[in-house]
Amino acid sequence: MTESQQGRAPHGSRGSSRATPRIHPIAPFGALPVPRGVETLGIDITVGRLTAIRAVPDGIPTNGVVLMVPGFTGSKEDFYALLPLVAALGWDTWAISQRGQADSVAPRGIDAYASRHLAGDVVEVARAIERVTGADRVHLLGHSFGGTVSQAAVIADPSPFKSLTLMCSGPHGWPGRHDIDRRMLLEHPGTDLWRLNNPERADAPDAELGGELFYRQRAEATSTDELLAALDQLADVHDTTYEVAESHLPVMVCHGADDPAWPQDWQRRMARMLKARYAVIPRAAHCPNMENPVDTAVLLDDFWTDVQRKA
Repeated sequence: MTESQQGRAPHGSRGSSRATPRIHPIAPFGALPVPRGVETLGIDITVGRLTAIRAVPDGIPTNGVVLMVPGFTGSKEDFYALLPLVAALGWDTWAISQRGQADSVAPRGIDAYASRHLAGDVVEVARAIERVTGADRVHLLGHSFGGTVSQAAVIADPSPFKSLTLMCSGPHGWPGRHDIDRRMLLEHPGTDLWRLNNPERADAPDAELGGELFYRQRAEATSTDELLAALDQLADVHDTTYEVAESHLPVMVCHGADDPAWPQDWQRRMARMLKARYAVIPRAAHCPNMENPVDTAVLLDDFWTDVQRKA
């Protein structure tokens, strides 16, 4: 991992001096083909440039605007399969890579990835999207660790959000979580997590990796500081349920039927405490956005439509 991969500091057009975030086209990241109807964007906010993807309804009215936040080791590309389906149902749909993920700006130091900073980015992006689209608030979705960040965002400032969806994400973490990943990252500085988890293919030629090539590319570009900070937050036992409830936002908690990553009973209990809609997505585990995007899109459309009907 190069120094720029470990901590890409904001500079030039990616700097923090802009009063109003700028949204503009950028090149796609990585080896995955960009789905038809999806555009790749840069959003220049205070920390620097976050990268995003967007899909808009084609030839049908727009129901509202959606912002999706990816999880641990993830990026905006995790939503490639889902975005066009949601857009086809009438939603102007955005997804970001968080700071330190893939080709988004990566400031140096673990403290740069504290929960308050990640949450602040989401709030700032939501406000930028409001300005660009003219939306009256956006529907926020967080997947796994992205759900942890999204909870922190609505706790910090619920005003730019119309609803919150927590997908495969729970109310708190637990000690010892991902300890193997943490130990490997600390013991092998400069080596990305994909290579540490796949030592037999660490230096395989690109042509031999097939669909795994993108995951290696993403791991190479992802900040180790971001990963270590995320691991700290995923191990935090503080339960945010009551603080989320104080946002007074409509909430949906959903997960794949076979989700092994976050205890399903915790997710059910959180939904009950929030008086939230609760749904189990069939034929999916921890990533319904990739494993069963069709049913996931239908579920999201139904929830957001209901929220807007009651607003």
